[in-house]
Amino acid sequence: MSLYNFKKIAVVPTAKDFIDIILSKTQRKTPTVVHKQYKITRIRAFYMRKVKYSQQSFHDRLTQILTEFPKLDDVHPFYADLMNVLYDKDHYKLALGQINTARHLIDNVAKDYVRLLKYGDSLYRCKQLKRAALGRMATIMKRQGSNLTYLEQVRQHLARLPSIDPYTRTIIICGFPNVGKSSFINKITRADVEVQPYAFTTKSLYVGHTDYKYLRWQVIDTPGILDHSLEERNVIEMQAVTALAHLRACVLYFLDPSEQCGHSLDEQVKLFESIKPLFANKPLIVVANKSDIITLDELPAERRAVVKELEDDKDLTLLEMSTVTDTGVMEVKTEACEKLLSYRVDQKMRTKKVDGVLNRLHVALPKPRDDKPRPPCIPDTVLAKKQLTAEKRKRKLERDIEIEEGDDYVLDLAKHYTDIPEEERHDIIPEIWEGHNVADYIDPDIFEKLAELEREEELREETGMYVVPKIELDDTMREIQKLALQIRHKKAIIKDEARINKQSRKPVMPRTAGSKVRDRSVSRLRDDMAKLGVDLSQSGDANFTKTKQRSRSMGTPAKRARMDTSESTSLTRSRSLSKPPRNEQGVKDVAMKNKLAKIAHRAISKKVKRYGLKGEADRFIGTKMPRHLFSGKRGVGKTDRR
Repeated sequence: MSLYNFKKIAVVPTAKDFIDIILSKTQRKTPTVVHKQYKITRIRAFYMRKVKYSQQSFHDRLTQILTEFPKLDDVHPFYADLMNVLYDKDHYKLALGQINTARHLIDNVAKDYVRLLKYGDSLYRCKQLKRAALGRMATIMKRQGSNLTYLEQVRQHLARLPSIDPYTRTIIICGFPNVGKSSFINKITRADVEVQPYAFTTKSLYVGHTDYKYLRWQVIDTPGILDHSLEERNVIEMQAVTALAHLRACVLYFLDPSEQCGHSLDEQVKLFESIKPLFANKPLIVVANKSDIITLDELPAERRAVVKELEDDKDLTLLEMSTVTDTGVMEVKTEACEKLLSYRVDQKMRTKKVDGVLNRLHVALPKPRDDKPRPPCIPDTVLAKKQLTAEKRKRKLERDIEIEEGDDYVLDLAKHYTDIPEEERHDIIPEIWEGHNVADYIDPDIFEKLAELEREEELREETGMYVVPKIELDDTMREIQKLALQIRHKKAIIKDEARINKQSRKPVMPRTAGSKVRDRSVSRLRDDMAKLGVDLSQSGDANFTKTKQRSRSMGTPAKRARMDTSESTSLTRSRSLSKPPRNEQGVKDVAMKNKLAKIAHRAISKKVKRYGLKGEADRFIGTKMPRHLFSGKRGVGKTDRR
């Protein structure tokens, strides 16, 4: 029988996601381009490969689902019945069976279409056969949509089930709702089960773990069971019945003598009698909980008589307990563990394996020769030494004190610190202070060193080491000091003036800012040149003030055409002179200019060849598509992803 870890079952995708995953994987892992020079045999192999790869992907994924989900015939009967209660085993088997059928159908479809592809006579025929094969596989998976959805829900619920080992040491707690089962498991284990003062707080099986005799024990808290027939029980109650029936464990049946659970003591005993067949061949303990409210001895006569029947039964043990005051909790745990251990030993003794071990063992028991007593022989010297040692040992040991005081004993090691005064023996000394070990900074000779330092300081003071000498300044030093003071004062004044000038300084106008308002005239030019010694009196024909006047009539059309032509040529000349072409700017050497043109052409041609551009002005825009679809096509013999 195999044990399953339900939390490791992979997620079952929906039918649509299943198809998308497989087809996308086929597109990524197989070649995608048929070139025009391919022969028909290569085209057939191309499409056959796609069909086979899709079939194998479907087959592997469906096999994984069938393998990971537990088979009810192979698992422990506890898990089989629990799954039958929760999911209906017929529905579960039917879903897995249909998934298995779909796997065989997909294999047959691929086999048939590969056979047809072997005889495809054209690219179009092969492509259509491939499309038909993948389409039929996808249709088969679409019909499994409801089964895949159901199995995913089963997987989610199985992952939430507690991990119960049906073969380990187990204690099962059962009884009516609200009798204190969850409170008990919270006391003895590290489980955190919800506890509320109403019925059916626990809706599923809870598992906690505890330790006893260096062994790990599994404690299962079952939902409350109500007293009605097996057919009328709901899913919550059937989980408890399943655990009781199939797990080899010690059963603790909880009673509430105070009847605060809402059910009388008679009803609780009747439920015990009705489910007692489930306890066959199991150690059984009846626990009377809530003894802090009422004990068994305080019960009225009629209710005491009901409990008396349980006490008289030799097959079970009746114990009292209170989870509020912790009275009897550990006694119940110890009794349950001891009973289960002895029960497991008895079960192992009945197996055939024990016979094989016993056949190899031989225990020799010596027989007495006669009735004469033969005590062990201890020499007199040893006895005398023991007696002497006992007399010498007058000091009471710590172990003797512990035995005398019992539970009131507290270990106190500080009382033996005789070197420390009695009032300081129990002072709390920190071992770690602000992340540092205090012991690393404790010097036993600190006081002696401190006294020595103080003596050295007194000697230094007496010898005048710390006396400040008086320095008398002569006239030269006073003069230098006075000059230094004047220099510092002058520097401070200069700094203050510079700071003030910097703050009050106005922004400077650029040279070109006032060019439009500058006064430029012929008379001013003549005056300036005359001041410089240049005679401009003979420059009457220089036409300084002559400007072109636009007349109303520009003359004949021919004259106007000549004037327009002359103006356009002059404009063209002026523009070309002021702003040369871009490829002629900055380089005056003709040879260098030609060399640079060649280098630029070579750089542009590289870019054009690499990116397939039409020219320098063409822009390259990279693809925004997924990388794995545009990272280069694979050949026929290459399937690994780059």
